[in-house]
Amino acid sequence: MIYPEKIKAKKTDKIISVLICFSIVVALILLKINHVTTPRIPWAALANAGILYIWITVIYSIRHNVNIAGHVLLQAIVLSALTVYIDYKIGYRGWSFNIAIPIIIMIANITMLILTIVSHKKYIKYAIYQLIIVLFSMLPIFFMTEHMVKNKIFSVIATSISIVNFIFCLVLCTKDIKEAVIRKFHM
Repeated sequence: MIYPEKIKAKKTDKIISVLICFSIVVALILLKINHVTTPRIPWAALANAGILYIWITVIYSIRHNVNIAGHVLLQAIVLSALTVYIDYKIGYRGWSFNIAIPIIIMIANITMLILTIVSHKKYIKYAIYQLIIVLFSMLPIFFMTEHMVKNKIFSVIATSISIVNFIFCLVLCTKDIKEAVIRKFHM
């Protein structure tokens, strides 16, 4: 069996630094959109808190060598439920379905993409979580069909990112998946 080159820690740290910078840019854009569109509702602060929360989880998981994909899935579900609860408690304005859940789904998919790039040999361990996240990412489509979403752009973007991410992960790890299936089923 031929082993792939191990990604060096410096290269991994560089990738994470670039993606953190990208997250900061997204957070600033969200703040600007919030300021321009609905300055009386602080949805961007809540969405940015979600971005920060997920990055803390990712960095903690990487540093402590735990199954990150399971954490990503769990955090995405818990944060989505939490945003619906908060939205309901402050008088249900719909931001949880329109903005927060799609952003959480986007972040979960981007996190899974980072995971796949950084540790693609462990993708088999993450595959079931990736599939569940893709299924979870179809929720915005359900919300649109049930007319729970007024602004459909975030929902369409979140679902599209999920599908593209899943296809990318399959393409990137096809050889590993094939080897794992052959090994598991003795083919």
